Amino acid sequence: MDERLMAGGPALGERERYSVVNELSEAHVEQLHALYQAEWWTKGRSLEDVRTMLRYSDFVFGIVDTVSQGLVGFARLLTDRVFKAVLFDVIVHPDHRGAGLGAFLIGQITAHPVLSRVRHIELFCLPERGDFYRRQGFTSELGALMHMRRVSESSAG
Repeated sequence: MDERLMAGGPALGERERYSVVNELSEAHVEQLHALYQAEWWTKGRSLEDVRTMLRYSDFVFGIVDTVSQGLVGFARLLTDRVFKAVLFDVIVHPDHRGAGLGAFLIGQITAHPVLSRVRHIELFCLPERGDFYRRQGFTSELGALMHMRRVSESSAG
């Protein structure tokens, strides 16, 4: 792996333990579904919904533990490849948190040849995760912009 992509990631002795994949095997899709069930914002997603979401995501980043071959980290993006990319579902398996994998994942995303040229990468996070994302170069200083949402009637409930 490229050393500059590892900055802020796993410690030197741990670097070879993880690899990044941009396509998930069926086993990894099932492991992602299990990871989703443990997070408040993704809990309750069906396996079929996860498969559909992956099919229509523009970029997928999975971190695989080379020892267990298990999926231990994940993020996905939707983008126009020029002006905006929205980062979704940044997740690190609880057993692997604290090893720098979140920073490693963000580093892989921002160094990607296509995504590194996108003007703005945006995300939504809870306030308590703000410091982590600020350390990764994100800001909440958006001027007069306001976040708005329209919920479709078919998904309300």
